[in-house]
Amino acid sequence: MPFFPTFLSARSVPLALCLSAALLGGAFAFQYIGGLAPCVLCLWQRWPHAAAVALGLVALAFGGRFLPVLGALATLASAAIGVFHVGVEQQWWEGLATCTVNTMQGLSASDLLNTDITVGAPAACDKIAWAMLGISMPGWNVILSLGL
Repeated sequence: MPFFPTFLSARSVPLALCLSAALLGGAFAFQYIGGLAPCVLCLWQRWPHAAAVALGLVALAFGGRFLPVLGALATLASAAIGVFHVGVEQQWWEGLATCTVNTMQGLSASDLLNTDITVGAPAACDKIAWAMLGISMPGWNVILSLGL
């Protein structure tokens, strides 16, 4: 079938599945092992990778020509969210209303003095929590998702 791109062949499904799972696993490792709380946009970037993993598993189990295409579109969606997130971090544009953190909400006066309390709110989207080679985590997601 000439429409079906050769780079999206059935042979590439296991590799794409593993790479999306690795990106998702890396995000969870930074959160649960590294202690970096994700922001709302970080969480949004995970969902397309989870969809790509699910589509990859279904494609491996049942085959199908268009499942790899849908998986590729899912990773592109994660990259697009990552581009938006990088723009918010760099102050190129304003983030979503849910990207700001109100640490005062739900805290009593005694909570403000307690140094052991941890606030369960997500991190702010416009703050760079981690970077390598001058590229933040959403930036790496964009690069790796586009490469995938």
